[in-house]
Amino acid sequence: MSALADVLARARAEDRSALIGYLPVGYPDVSTSIDAMTAMVAGGADVIEVGVPYSDPGMDGPDIQAAVDPAVKAGIGLRDVFAAVSAVRAAGAVPVVMSYWNPLEKYGVGRFAADLAAAGGAGAITPDLIPEEAAQWIAATDVHDLDRVFLLAPSSTDARILSTVAASRGFVYAASTMGVTGVRAAVSDAATNLVSRIRALAPEIAVCVGLGVSNADQAAEVAAFSDGVIVGSAFVRCLLDSPDAAGAKAAGTLAAELAEGVRRR
Repeated sequence: MSALADVLARARAEDRSALIGYLPVGYPDVSTSIDAMTAMVAGGADVIEVGVPYSDPGMDGPDIQAAVDPAVKAGIGLRDVFAAVSAVRAAGAVPVVMSYWNPLEKYGVGRFAADLAAAGGAGAITPDLIPEEAAQWIAATDVHDLDRVFLLAPSSTDARILSTVAASRGFVYAASTMGVTGVRAAVSDAATNLVSRIRALAPEIAVCVGLGVSNADQAAEVAAFSDGVIVGSAFVRCLLDSPDAAGAKAAGTLAAELAEGVRRR
């Protein structure tokens, strides 16, 4: 069983969804971003998405862009990402990299997979990479026993769902809305419909839902129909509001609230 599949299975055995938190490396600096990630683990996050700063983030909303832009300008790169991955692993959670494809391709696909595995990473989520164009990545993950997570959207056809599930390992990422990331007042009904469609076509794979969750009540709502609840912008907002140790502590407090939510389903 893969590392991500294992942590999701353990959450199911506890009759809950897993809590998956995202933060980009490097805002306000590398050490504070890593402190926030480890605080999230202490608060109850099962999986940490370690974000790779990128200059052209097509899916990222204003909060994530506000944190990523300074990190890009500061020259934060994959070596910093691997340091964060190792810290998350040492803290007791499963680390998975979240990255657009260009930085990984530029670094070298095989080299990235080898270095990620050496750092203790479970795999990567690649939001702008589709399975039909992922042969090199799929081969590298097979060599280094890494999970590969592809995205599905409410607009995905049945054929797209089947091909994406076939290429994925660990879980599939179900985007609850069309559009960019960001905190939302309510969870879209499209998320429930998408998860139902995925499970009807491919009941063998775990489905985790992201885009919009920001509080314990929303986490509980999404946990009722998903294997994992993905939260990003709300954690980033903790550091945007307080780009220091207090912000890192706030990320841990938010993780504890969300962890209660995923257990309340």
